[in-house]
Amino acid sequence: MKKIALIALLIFLQAIWAEEKLDALIDGLHEDAHEGNFKSYFGRYSSDAVFLGTDKTERWTIEEFKGYAKPAFADGHGWTYKVVERNWEGGGNVRWFDEILFNEKLGHCRGTGVAKLINDEWKIAHYALTMLVPNSIAADVGLQTIEADNL
Repeated sequence: MKKIALIALLIFLQAIWAEEKLDALIDGLHEDAHEGNFKSYFGRYSSDAVFLGTDKTERWTIEEFKGYAKPAFADGHGWTYKVVERNWEGGGNVRWFDEILFNEKLGHCRGTGVAKLINDEWKIAHYALTMLVPNSIAADVGLQTIEADNL
């Protein structure tokens, strides 16, 4: 019985340790973006990562995303999203998350992603940023989106 309790405790502690590492990975991502730390920011992604932006045309491999981000990071400031809340799911070597962020230009957004443990280091394999649209204005925003797509 003591062995089972010890194993359960070790599994629990490992899960807490992993979540702390994962939070540090994503918090560091946002900090690097805010400070325009190009190398460190992109070092947090896996070599085959995909980034989805808020526009329907923004599906980038990590190399394509680097090309998009380089000018924004050139002056030492990328973009700033403040974390409001974050949730983790999954286990083992693959975890996924969702987070609510706040940006001064876009308001509340949602980031979702997948992190993978690669060579004992957590890396972001997939990240998607979406804008959160209150239901009370969703139809208006939808119409504006349709109009913009038709231009």
